[in-house]
Amino acid sequence: MPNNTLTRFAGGSPLAVLARLVLLSILVGVVLSVVGLDPWNILHSIRLLLRRIWELGFDAVDWLWRYFLLGAVIVIPIWLLMRLFNAPRGR
Repeated sequence: MPNNTLTRFAGGSPLAVLARLVLLSILVGVVLSVVGLDPWNILHSIRLLLRRIWELGFDAVDWLWRYFLLGAVIVIPIWLLMRLFNAPRGR
């Protein structure tokens, strides 16, 4: 029964989900590297984004999308951890 709950929560076999997450993380890391982002220049990139929005107007939507994706790389795992630690017990 506990394995069934874990499988249902993860959306499949835990080992298969882990393998997919590892591969997806590597792919996202490569994409972020190609874009030129890394953990050490995120604040600089955010300032650059705000300046480009001001200077370019609606052309900056593309840049906004990229930063949304970059933020999602951080936000989604934190959300998942919060969901795991605040999951209802005993069901």
